[in-house]
Amino acid sequence: MRRIVAFTLALAGIAQASASQRTDNIIMQGNQIGTQTVQIDPGGAVGAEYSFNDRGRGDHIIATWKLDAAGLPIEYEGRGNDYMKAPIEERFEIKDGKASWKNRSEKGDQAVAGSKAFYLPMNGPPEFTGVLARALLKAPGRKLALLPAGEASIEEAGKAKTDKGELTEYRITGLGFIPQSIWLDHDGGTAASISSWFSVVSAQSEAAMAQLQTAQQETDGAWSRRVAHETAHIPKGDLVIRNARLFDPRDLSVTPGSSVLVRGDRIVRVGPDGDIKPSADAEIIDARGRFLMPGLWDNHQHFSDSGDGALDLANGVTSARDMANDTDTFLERVARYDDGSELGPRVLKAGIIDGTGELAGPTKMRVDTAQQAIQDVDWYADHGYVQMKIYSSIKPELVPIIADRAHARGMRVSGHVPAFMSARQFVEGGADEIQHLNFIELNFMFPEVKETRNRDRFIKVAERAREFTPEKPEVREFIDFLKQHHTVLDPTMNVFEALFCGDPSAITPGLEDIVPRFPAQVRRAMLSGALEVPADKAAAYREAFPAMLRLLKALYDAGVTIIPGTDALSGYTLHYELELYARAGIPAPEVLRMATLTPALVMGVNKDRGVIAAGKLADMVVVDGDPAQNIRDIRKITTVLKGGKVYDPAAIEKALGIAPRHTGP
Repeated sequence: MRRIVAFTLALAGIAQASASQRTDNIIMQGNQIGTQTVQIDPGGAVGAEYSFNDRGRGDHIIATWKLDAAGLPIEYEGRGNDYMKAPIEERFEIKDGKASWKNRSEKGDQAVAGSKAFYLPMNGPPEFTGVLARALLKAPGRKLALLPAGEASIEEAGKAKTDKGELTEYRITGLGFIPQSIWLDHDGGTAASISSWFSVVSAQSEAAMAQLQTAQQETDGAWSRRVAHETAHIPKGDLVIRNARLFDPRDLSVTPGSSVLVRGDRIVRVGPDGDIKPSADAEIIDARGRFLMPGLWDNHQHFSDSGDGALDLANGVTSARDMANDTDTFLERVARYDDGSELGPRVLKAGIIDGTGELAGPTKMRVDTAQQAIQDVDWYADHGYVQMKIYSSIKPELVPIIADRAHARGMRVSGHVPAFMSARQFVEGGADEIQHLNFIELNFMFPEVKETRNRDRFIKVAERAREFTPEKPEVREFIDFLKQHHTVLDPTMNVFEALFCGDPSAITPGLEDIVPRFPAQVRRAMLSGALEVPADKAAAYREAFPAMLRLLKALYDAGVTIIPGTDALSGYTLHYELELYARAGIPAPEVLRMATLTPALVMGVNKDRGVIAAGKLADMVVVDGDPAQNIRDIRKITTVLKGGKVYDPAAIEKALGIAPRHTGP
């Protein structure tokens, strides 16, 4: 603690930057949202203060550490708060040949005598990726064991000449599903860590961000092309899937002994096995009585450069909707999904628009006037977006203006309910759809709870969701209102179970059987990070999520259209989202319809998708189970088709560093 206080005072007392101090800017979607200051004291100790504001959330970490001659941490101490503002205190040290660590989610120790291992803080500042890179460059074979688990390696990927000197891109394998890039300067100092969503860049390198991102995209693209080439199988002629149990979401029927003839990217014919005679050179997939269904939809994603598209295909998600992203690299990524040079689903684009201020969302499209709003709606429409997502800081009086313009351009309208208006007012203002079930809950707290841009949109729901039972007249009346207005709901139930579970050290609910197969450092990111639960609110938090499931079932029973989305880990979380709908009491066949045909109807693409029928796109999944009886069987996908291309989920998982599924007893 004394080191933390001393470092804080040192930062505050420095009147001007020196050679031992560096301040980085944190950029999200083109907006500066925070800083990281790194300082090295004369004795060799290093400290950093890292802070950013993302819609009222964001880490604030003050940390100090010491390294040995090999660049490995021997001491680390960090304090502050995590992204959801829960207080954190993290310590690591090596003493008498034993490494020990403790943070909000983990506690452990391990003998390290004679071995070289690198501890990665659970809530460390971004600078620690640079610390790891430098240690890897010194390590034998450029590999290091990681603590608490895993292994990392590094390779040089390229160089970029900037106005401030030459920078080198390195790729670290072992931190995520795909290699992670970091840029170092000629002295080995950290210059930039760049992604399409969140970047940390030194003041000297900030002017070169676009150049570095372009170079990094070329590196990422080469990796993605290789994986796509190795994992996609393109039949040379006709493809026939035979001996399948065919699920039809139109009438919820399951027909055994079915065959499907595919030619190119389309389905040519569907019928009984005996009625479809394959040509002599046709490729045959014998389903062996397995369940065959249309490809799945995830209606709430934010595609990034972390392997999201590949994770989707590995889990049978062939159609998706992106609900907010950058306006540059994202469009290029979707084009790569479409041409097959990167694994990914078919993506429908929703463009985000928000107001201004410190709680504004992660977008360049921030408006204060009707003219600005109309210009941004037009930009999205001109670039192939099919939906507008209104965000939390939009002035309520702009909602009908945005909705009218979007509708005039043939776009749907949805979003978070903006602060200082209710969900009812949002729908009356022209919204066709609402994201996240918490905004339905917040409708019942309006006008008592008006400011919903901050954490109150989660905390107030955790505290009060159990009050709003489906039997209450106000709840029943609002459900009827939503039905009468044909309002669609994208509830993202999984998000709230994780937030309200009360145990930050628990694996994210629903992923307990899957996360152990992930790379070690990804496993750490899959801990729930639950909200801190006040002692006097424990019962309310415990009862909040079951109450939300009851509300979801009441919405379904009333005929409100529900489409599944995750806003979380791609692919795997969608399966669990569907399981939650079944847990709420929605019959499994109806859940499968929600995940296939319903989104195609809502988004107006049912001519091509949502059903396995002649003329449709050949987007299908084979399941070794019966999810129409047991929705959990949706996890047992063995084969995926997107546009007639055939994918083996196990091969995609292997490319992402995911261990094989256990198939024994």
